[in-house]
Amino acid sequence: MILSSTLQAASALQAASAPAGTLSGAGWDGLEPTTLAFIIVGGLLAGWVDAVVGGGGLIQLPIMLLVPGISPVQALATNKMGSVFGTATSTVTYARRVHPDLRTALPLALCAAAASFGGAAVATLLPAEVFKPVIVAALILVLCFTLAKKGSGLNTRLKHLGWRHYGLACGIGVVIGFYDGLLGPGTGSFLVIALVGVLGYSFLDGSAKAKIANLATNLGALALFAPTGHVLWGIGLILGASNMVGGYLGSRMAVSKGSGFVRVVFVVVVVALILKLGSDLVIEWA
Repeated sequence: MILSSTLQAASALQAASAPAGTLSGAGWDGLEPTTLAFIIVGGLLAGWVDAVVGGGGLIQLPIMLLVPGISPVQALATNKMGSVFGTATSTVTYARRVHPDLRTALPLALCAAAASFGGAAVATLLPAEVFKPVIVAALILVLCFTLAKKGSGLNTRLKHLGWRHYGLACGIGVVIGFYDGLLGPGTGSFLVIALVGVLGYSFLDGSAKAKIANLATNLGALALFAPTGHVLWGIGLILGASNMVGGYLGSRMAVSKGSGFVRVVFVVVVVALILKLGSDLVIEWA
C-alpha cells in the first residue's frame, strides 16, 4: 500500500514535468509483458557483468530503448537509476569481503561524482558521435595492454605511493567520471583498467574500488536527470531490483573466483564494447 502510494505520487510529479511527446509517470503505457521480461532479464545480466568488471550498460541501455515511446534521455536517466541499485549492492558485497582501501576509494569516488555531473551537463550541448572514434581506439589499446601483460592485475603491486598515488586516483576519477556523465558505455571497465594499469592494483582490488567510484558517477548523473523529470520511476524500480540480484551474484562470484576470473570477463566485455561501438561507427559512416 505504501509502495503503491509512493509510485502514484512519483508518477503525478513526473507527468507534470515530462517533455512533450515522451513517456511520463511510471512509463507503463504500452509496456507489453515481453518487454517487461526483457527489462528484468537484461537488468539481472547487466548487474552481474557490472559487478564483475563493469560494462553492464552495454546490455541494459539498448533494452531500455525497447520501451515504446521512450526518449533517449529518459532511457539514459532510467538506466542510471537502475544501475544505482546494482552498483550499491555490489559495492557493499565487495566492501564486506575484499575490504578496499577507502583512503584511495573515497577521493576517487568524490572526484568521479562531481565530474559525472559536469559530463551529464555537457552531454546536453555536444553530440556524442564526436567521441566514439576516440573511445574505440582507447578500448583497443586497453585490450592490447591486457593481453600483452598476462601477469598484469593478478596481484596488487602499487606503482605510486603517498600524495602521488592519491593525486593519480583523483585524476582517474575526474577523467572517467566526466566520460560516464557524457557517454557511459564501459565506464566500469575503464575504471578497472586505470586502477590496474596506472596504480598497480589487482583486478579484484581494482574492481572493488571501481564499484565505489561507479556508484558515485551514477549518483552524480542522476542528480542532474532526476529533477528534470526524465526518470521513469516504476520501470526504474523494476530495473533496479533485477540489477540488485545480478550485482549480488556477480560480486560474490568475482570474490570467490579471484583476479584471474575477473581478468577473463574483463577481456570478453572489452571485446564486446569494441564490436558494439565499432559497428555503430560503421553504420553512422556508411
